[in-house]
Amino acid sequence: MGLSLQGRRVLLTGASGGIGLATARFLHARGATVIATARRAEVLAGLQDELGDRVEALPADLADRADVAALPERAGTVDVLVANAALPASGNLVSFDEQEIDRALDVNLRAPLQLARALLPGMLERGAGHVVFVSSLSGKIASPGSALYSAAKFGLRGAAHALREDLVGTGVGVTVVFPGFIRDGGMFHDSGASLPRGVGTRTPDQVAEALVRGIEKGRLEVDVAPLSLRLGAKAAGLAPATVGAIQRRLGSAEISSSMARGQTDKR
Repeated sequence: MGLSLQGRRVLLTGASGGIGLATARFLHARGATVIATARRAEVLAGLQDELGDRVEALPADLADRADVAALPERAGTVDVLVANAALPASGNLVSFDEQEIDRALDVNLRAPLQLARALLPGMLERGAGHVVFVSSLSGKIASPGSALYSAAKFGLRGAAHALREDLVGTGVGVTVVFPGFIRDGGMFHDSGASLPRGVGTRTPDQVAEALVRGIEKGRLEVDVAPLSLRLGAKAAGLAPATVGAIQRRLGSAEISSSMARGQTDKR
């Protein structure tokens, strides 16, 4: 079932990045109060200046478990959770140290689940609400150098599907969003990596628009990627080894290596 965003209070994590900023604007335009959280307080302040009323800034670091635990109480009543925050985690697993692995999993998987656990009782009591996990096509199809990133993004898909079943008939919905390569902002854009000719991209605005539509229409899965990438993700579910071989021939290892080099300082 869908949920109107008019008058709703939405906790949006990762609100200082490309997809996060775009999502804040779309949510606000639909009449929601945006409770924006991210590490960069100055960006959140700029978002408040831009949008005016119905924006609350709650700086927090989702790699800090104390910050995650405190966030639901700081946010107050929350009708919709949009768990968008993520850390880049491209690169071979052995290239990460122990702390980097824990940090990536804390932000990309643990924090969304902990926030959902803390906020769901209030939604259930009110008989209305929505949980959105922003995953990635890397949560449907694994590529070289994505073991850590895909572990979290596949996890969000599984959590969303199971949670949706748990919440049938409660008035609380679940949506999981799968962006592909995003230009003009976000982790892929910031890495400086380039794609082979013919591999399409999408914009943060397109992700935000699809995310909002997913809430309003009550969709479980929302893909935001060109048809070729969406078909590849579907094929990977049926024949992962075959699709893996095709990816290698198309240069997926080189793309992953380029992304990893551009993201090392953000682990």
